[in-house]
Amino acid sequence: WEGGGDMAAGGAGDAEGLWSSGAGELILLGLAPSAPSCPHGPALLFVKTSQGKERGRRFYACSACRDRKDCNFFQWEDEKVSETRLAAREEYNRTHQPPFTHRQNVERYKSFVLLPLSKRRFCQECQRLLLPAEWEKHSDHQFLCDITSAQLQSPSQLLYPLENKKTNAQYLFADRSCQFLLDLITDLGFRRVLSVGTPRLHEVIQSKASQEDFRIRSLLLDIDFRYSQFYSEDEFCHYNMFNHHFFGGEAARETCRKFLCQDNGERVIMVTDPPFGGLVEALSSSFKKLMAMWKDTEKEGHNNQELPMLWIFPYFFESRILEFFPSFSMLDYQVDYDNHALYKHGKTGRRQSPVRIFTNLSPSMVVLPVEEGYRFCTVCQRYVSSGNQHCEICNSCTSKDGRRWKHCVLCKKCVKPSWFHCNNCNCCALQNHICEKTDAGCFVCGKAGHKRSTCPSLS
Repeated sequence: WEGGGDMAAGGAGDAEGLWSSGAGELILLGLAPSAPSCPHGPALLFVKTSQGKERGRRFYACSACRDRKDCNFFQWEDEKVSETRLAAREEYNRTHQPPFTHRQNVERYKSFVLLPLSKRRFCQECQRLLLPAEWEKHSDHQFLCDITSAQLQSPSQLLYPLENKKTNAQYLFADRSCQFLLDLITDLGFRRVLSVGTPRLHEVIQSKASQEDFRIRSLLLDIDFRYSQFYSEDEFCHYNMFNHHFFGGEAARETCRKFLCQDNGERVIMVTDPPFGGLVEALSSSFKKLMAMWKDTEKEGHNNQELPMLWIFPYFFESRILEFFPSFSMLDYQVDYDNHALYKHGKTGRRQSPVRIFTNLSPSMVVLPVEEGYRFCTVCQRYVSSGNQHCEICNSCTSKDGRRWKHCVLCKKCVKPSWFHCNNCNCCALQNHICEKTDAGCFVCGKAGHKRSTCPSLS
């Protein structure tokens, strides 16, 4: 993570280098009760350790942004902030809020849909639906004309995706993956979907809501406030999934709680697609709070149950996710995206999409499409990729990336097909790797046995 001085007044001096790369380990301590806030809600508490030294000084930083160009909030935990600086910070937070409230956007939308097609304009620079009285202010901007009802029902295609990988990397499901998720949700009998950071899935559900035989409802929780222009307060909540912050306050939180607890909490599932650069610890904390919100329903028997969930994330985060959610398992299904060059289905070898679905549903319940190259393993009792061959020694379909993995007798596990056993490292690795048996420890955490690129602290 990268950061810097305070955003409102007065830099934090030697705090500048805490986020940048260097020896030591950055540890998330969580959300403190009295945490200061930036425009993205309450800040998270961190500490950075140095190699072989005790823990360093604790500090607060923005929960949502990893790049200080996007939000450079910083404050030492033990720092005494002056009244002047607090006032400047509050003013900064206030002026960095959206120009309209959610309720105002809903009223604007009602006026917009009553306009004839020739008067419906969308400003591409401001990313805003325009009413005729506002045209003059945007006269030197690029805008789209004749906005149709179909476009209004597909805002993710009307809006520019937010593609800053360090902040909110907004990659949108391809039609194939979106339809698979909707079919899965329907086939398993769910009737409500809490869509956390999945705007395209939400809009597909919303667009079908008028069909008589379609019973599924969706509530979108997303940090992208632009969606408030298209959805009512019962359909969208402005939400930061890194600190469980509802920007709409208690009213928005209650909207989410009611949605989860309707029908005694039955037949509801949460689907989330977080930015892949996000801290798993912070995400897990927020997801557990959403789960707890669901558990608070009056229905008996929820005590030992978890809110059904689909968490979409790259397969190489499997160990981190299972650390926080031991009941989860990873499905072989490859999720692909419209606006990402690499995350595409159907490519071979290492170029296949690394994005998978982690879920607390039983894998045997999830049917993967045979026509896309998935098959059912009768031993594992789950659908797997066609290249994922069952290993008799491991007694499992072991491949994570879609290729056929091979079993190493010395490592006592299956490894990638391009890896070979290195007697010096006493483990499998790429043939031309640099052996890790060296006196120097990892550059990130100082510990021996791994390189910087594979340091567990990096995630």
